Amino acid sequence: MSSTFATTAPETARMGNARARSALRLDRRGLAVAPTPVIAMLLGLSTPANAQAIPWSRDEISAPWNAQRIFEPTTPPDLTDPDSREEIPPEDLPVRQRQHPGYEPVGIRAGSWMFNPSMITGGFFDSNVFSSSNAKRSDLAAVFEPSLRAHTLWERHGIDLKLDTQSTVYKENSSLNQTNASLKGNAWIDIAHDLALLTNFQVAHLNEGVGSLNSPANAIAPTPYNLLSGDVTLRKQFNRLTTSVGFRTDSYDFGSTRAQDGTVINQDARDGQIYSLHGRIDYAISSVLGVFSGVEGNQRDIRGLPGHTLDSQGYRTLTGVTVGLGNLVTGELGVGYVQQRFVDPTIGTVDGPSYRAQLTWRPTRLLDVHVKAEQLVTQTSVTSATGVLANAVQVGLDYELRRNVIVSLGAGYETDRFFGQLRKDNVTTSDARVKYLLNRFSSISAYYQFTARSSDVPVFSYDKHRVGLNVTAQF
Repeated sequence: MSSTFATTAPETARMGNARARSALRLDRRGLAVAPTPVIAMLLGLSTPANAQAIPWSRDEISAPWNAQRIFEPTTPPDLTDPDSREEIPPEDLPVRQRQHPGYEPVGIRAGSWMFNPSMITGGFFDSNVFSSSNAKRSDLAAVFEPSLRAHTLWERHGIDLKLDTQSTVYKENSSLNQTNASLKGNAWIDIAHDLALLTNFQVAHLNEGVGSLNSPANAIAPTPYNLLSGDVTLRKQFNRLTTSVGFRTDSYDFGSTRAQDGTVINQDARDGQIYSLHGRIDYAISSVLGVFSGVEGNQRDIRGLPGHTLDSQGYRTLTGVTVGLGNLVTGELGVGYVQQRFVDPTIGTVDGPSYRAQLTWRPTRLLDVHVKAEQLVTQTSVTSATGVLANAVQVGLDYELRRNVIVSLGAGYETDRFFGQLRKDNVTTSDARVKYLLNRFSSISAYYQFTARSSDVPVFSYDKHRVGLNVTAQF
């Protein structure tokens, strides 16, 4: 099961030479889609304080990288010859992923390597920094995000690395200050034209924000943790049939946070390792229709408390169809089942059916409309025992006001029912963003976010507004 709370909005670098195509894969619309680890690395973002159990990404994952993210929305099947595909102009790409000439990063080339340094500086106002129901406190915070990406330009195979840090400093509530640091990388080996080995890794020191579903209810400081993860996947294509099998491991080491009364909240019980074996099958029925099926089994060895281990075994499946009517409509519909069986009989089993329907409509070259509906039985975090049945409906749009001005709007509604608790929550969110590209070296973005959680357990209810401004310098 997946319980990631970060959303991403990749702005994939558009490369115009043949050598760069080994670092990017082209989907059926000719869109250059970066490998999944690269998508996250391009942002330099850490997991925010997110009140939702179901994250929302508007970005589709293209082959071959859907072999590692088997439950993420993917692009429709492609029956054309990769060597004969022509590069599609930016105006035919999704709004958030296109880059017009003159606005792409320059980079620093050293032999067959390309380096892209960047720096994000900004700040935001948060109306309820502790996500509290009865003791709201507002504050201003400054954000600093330096990063360096290095990737190869080889004809075959490829390596992509990203080193980044993110520091958030609050004006009045210093207990919320946090610094994240991460080294991420991925590599791919083209064993043959229809056989590839895909790998990725991450070494990171991160923080769970106050107010997230993972954070203790009375915490006044982020919960730090160290993460070490890696994935190795083998992908094979047989004409219209594509198969993959892979193994993933994640190791968590949690620190402690502080409560409102000054006591220490120890989170060592969530330490442990997760081992996952995953596989996926895709079959292209036609150029506009495909079917897929993904399954993942896991073994979780989590420390827990004395006499109450959090060890468990589980699986998740999802089967459905992908459709792609040219540049007009793309989408996915899938149904499945999820189960996590805990060794501790007092916890029992978290299980149930799930579904996902996602549609992207592009009525014009300047506008993308996204709609998603999903039900998922999951846990509040991969190292916890708290189960939740989540249902979400999300709507968003991206509009290219000008070649260098992008406006994005989004809204969502989610209901969460918790296992083993008499608790039901309703979550309402909205998001508005404007990004202004000054030139290929800099950009300015402003955003507004609203989150409201209404719970049967009053201590978990809160609402907050966040308004921010970021300036990005890149090369």
